[in-house]
Amino acid sequence: MTFRFDPPKLVDNDYKLSQSVKSRNLFKPDGLITRQDRETRNCHKSYIIWLTGLSGSGKSTIARELERVLFEKNYQVMILDGDIVRFGLNSDLGFSLEDRQENIRRIGEAAKLLMEAGNITICAFISPYNNDRDKIRKIVPDGDFIETFIDCPLEECERRDPKGLYKKARSGLIKNFTGIDDPFELPEKPEIKVNTQELSVEKSVDKILTYLSEQNYFQQPNESRELSLK
Repeated sequence: MTFRFDPPKLVDNDYKLSQSVKSRNLFKPDGLITRQDRETRNCHKSYIIWLTGLSGSGKSTIARELERVLFEKNYQVMILDGDIVRFGLNSDLGFSLEDRQENIRRIGEAAKLLMEAGNITICAFISPYNNDRDKIRKIVPDGDFIETFIDCPLEECERRDPKGLYKKARSGLIKNFTGIDDPFELPEKPEIKVNTQELSVEKSVDKILTYLSEQNYFQQPNESRELSLK
């Protein structure tokens, strides 16, 4: 018996490869199970919900509650959170401009992989720069990146200060802290805007769910495909 070998395709240089990719001799194998197959089995679409906002605005709290609600409704859902990612994948990065950009780039690629595996992927990151968020939007198909601005005034975030980071930043113990000595660029056209000074956690999650429902993100995939592994 001869082993059947399906040679992967050479990735064309214009296949969304940035100039920072060192090797151009890359091959992209086509999997036997597609994203659409996974969505069909899960009975729902997959996409990225990207929560951006100042520290203390409520991103992680909303992300956890949104995950809980979706999970209890039998959706395949996963969270990527700033502190968790920095413990592992991005443990080698600090908070310089270059490290912040690389932090978000890696997270975007990880979120894309999770989405392609059929998951609703919730990302909760300060992600202060418009250009970095736009880069992630561009690496996924149209409509698969749902930018959600968790809007809360700096004064309220600093009053909450759940991790004590603003106090440390004000005293000079933390440098390059977003909102204090590093800018946060307001999203220009977010799909969703949630004001956590006015809305509770539950109402914030309801607003996100309402948008997803109205935009048919909960609609089951149109075509049902029979999967067979031989």
